[in-house]
This record gives sequence, structure tokens and C-alpha cells, in this order.
Amino acid sequence: MKRHTIEPRSGWQQIVEQQGVIYPLTRYPDDSLRPYWDESAYYSFTLPEVEALEDVVEELHAMCLAAAAHIVAEDRFADLGITDPRLREVVAESWRRRAEQPSLYGRFDLRYDGTGPAKLLEYNADTPTSLVEAASPQWFWMEERFPGADQWNSLHERLVDAWRRQAELLPPGPVHFVHSEADELGEDLMTVAYLQETAEQAGLETEALTVERIGWDRLSGRFVDERLRFIRSCFKLYPWEWLAADEFGPYVLDTIDQGGGTGTTCWIEPAWKMLLSNKALLAVLWELFPDHPNLLPAYLDGPRELAEAGGYVAKPLLGREGAGVSLHEVGGQPYVAAPGADPVCFQALAPLPDFDGNRVVLGAWVVEEEAAGLGIRESAGPVTDEYARFLPHVIL
Repeated sequence: MKRHTIEPRSGWQQIVEQQGVIYPLTRYPDDSLRPYWDESAYYSFTLPEVEALEDVVEELHAMCLAAAAHIVAEDRFADLGITDPRLREVVAESWRRRAEQPSLYGRFDLRYDGTGPAKLLEYNADTPTSLVEAASPQWFWMEERFPGADQWNSLHERLVDAWRRQAELLPPGPVHFVHSEADELGEDLMTVAYLQETAEQAGLETEALTVERIGWDRLSGRFVDERLRFIRSCFKLYPWEWLAADEFGPYVLDTIDQGGGTGTTCWIEPAWKMLLSNKALLAVLWELFPDHPNLLPAYLDGPRELAEAGGYVAKPLLGREGAGVSLHEVGGQPYVAAPGADPVCFQALAPLPDFDGNRVVLGAWVVEEEAAGLGIRESAGPVTDEYARFLPHVIL
């Protein structure tokens, strides 16, 4: 794994916008605009390196499924902050019937610098983004800048194939693809639009909608779209914890299709993905697979030995884009929960690799249960936040 500087293509911004990255710039607190899509540098990998990382990703995914099974079997929902009895019941039933429910994709965030084992930082299993830039624009960038090279990137083909397989599990009618109108940058919009495109290429009928425009038909007891058609299948880029807590959350839980025609709306991702998209998963993994080379020590009841040995990171169980994450070095300020603060997971501090002053994290994608691609983000600080940049990569 190496970082290389390179001259950006002429007109790069217009090029990637036409390829779906309509958010190529990030506005900073000083009101300046700087590249989010950053092709002034790229990373290179060897093929054996990528093959080894693929094995790691698929092993981690299998371990996460084992952890989910443990949470359900041992009724450890409270560790994830899932305390509502009805929601617990829905998630547990969703897990038991997961073979009947479509589950599409997820993204592992890994610490890796080209030496030593990759370490799992977290698993974005419910509403992962940065998919568009990983699947298409970086592939076209490679074909233009490095003809004949390769890339860890089979995302598009695997997504289309996944939709073909999952079409057999879906109820009849169009698959609705929804995101929230609160998305100001357009990232959620384009992620959903891209996934809708892959579904259409697989032969599925689709319909675009926003979460805010989903209606509830009191007479039939069903969710409907703006044309008053029943929503039988719905891909949502909207976290389950928000969906369940919404004003219409009780209707979601009462009408959820768990497979086999047991309800009226099949949601993608399914409810059991709540077990994997929660940072408490990191602690359960360490409990079940202690000292695994691809895991970092993690706990829910406090930092334990990490406070005196290496330091730790406090991560909100449901935090996104680095929000609420705090780093605590040995001898530094200890974590103190603010009044009313959300629960956190304490994970061993593993500083991100520094390449010429850039802190890098690998976003390794899985489609269904197979490793499918890589997206790389860089940040100036120790936490990958909303100011991170996306850089392409090649296999040389």
C-alpha cells in the first residue's frame, strides 16, 4: 500500500459530477470549498495484498453474523440500547427469518497501512454511503489514468447480481427507493439513485420516493406512495433507529413483512441489520473472539485496561461521520459522560496511518456476504469526519 501524488485531470469536477458525485466539494467552517473527491493523489496495492484483505473482510462479516446470533440467543438487546419490547421482538424475528429477507450491502472501516493485520474500526451495515464514488467514478478514473491496471472493485456487477437473486424473495410490485429530504448535499439522493439503477438493470420495477412523502392509508392499514399504491418493498437509506422511533414507527413494526407474506411492507435493509450497525457489536466481537488479529479490544462498561495501556476511543453506539467520537490517550483526560449523553463503546486507540500528513481509513465493501470493493478516505485529523476526502486506488 503506497500513496502517490498525481496531477488531477482537466475538468475533473465536471467529469465526476456527470458520473454521479454531485457533491465533489466540501464546505469548511471558514466557508471555503475544498475537494471531497480528491484525485491529486491515489493509493496503489499489490494483488496479494488485496486478496488478503478480501479474506479478512469476509471473515469479519462471518464473525459479525456470529455476534448477531449471540445477541439474539442471549437476549442482549439492552447492550445495544434496544429496550422497546416490540422492537426487540421484531429484530429477533427478523434475525430468525433472515434467509427470507433481502440484505444487500455494508461497509467495513479498517485501519491498515500496508504492514501488519488490518484492524476493524466499525461496521456500517444499515445505511452506508460513499458507495457511488467507490463503484463508478474511481473505476472510470483508473481506466483513463491507468489503462490496463486493475482495481478492487466489483461493486456494480455484484449489486446487480444481488438484486436478481433477491427479486425472488420480494413481494410483487415495484421496489420503492427512499431517502430523506433532510439530505442537503445530495449524497443520500445519489446513493439511492445508484442502487435504484442497479435494481433496474437486474430487471426490477422501481419507484423513487422520499421518506417524508410516504403515506399511511388508515382504511387498508398500509403504507402508500404519492400515487396511493401500496408500498410492498422499500429500500431505505434511513437508519432503523430513526424509522422505529418515528411517529409512524408503530405502524412500521406492526406491518413489517418478515418474509413469506407475513406482513405488508418488506424493508431493505431488514430489521436484523440493527444488530450489526451498532458500535456495541465491537464489544461483543471482542468478547466472542478475544485477541483476534483483526479486532481491537472493546468494552461497554468502561475502558478497563485501555486507560493505562495504549489509550482508547469513546464511540457513541449509533454515531455517524465521527460525530461524538472522543480520543483519550494514556495520562490524558478520561472520558466523562455528559448528562443525557448516549451510551458509548470503548475501543482501543489505534491511530490512523499517516501518509504525508494524511490520516487514511479503508472502506471495504461487502455485497450480501462477499467482499466487493474498496473506497479510501483521508482526513487531516485523527477522526474520519464530514471533512474527509475520497481518493481513488489501483492494483499495480
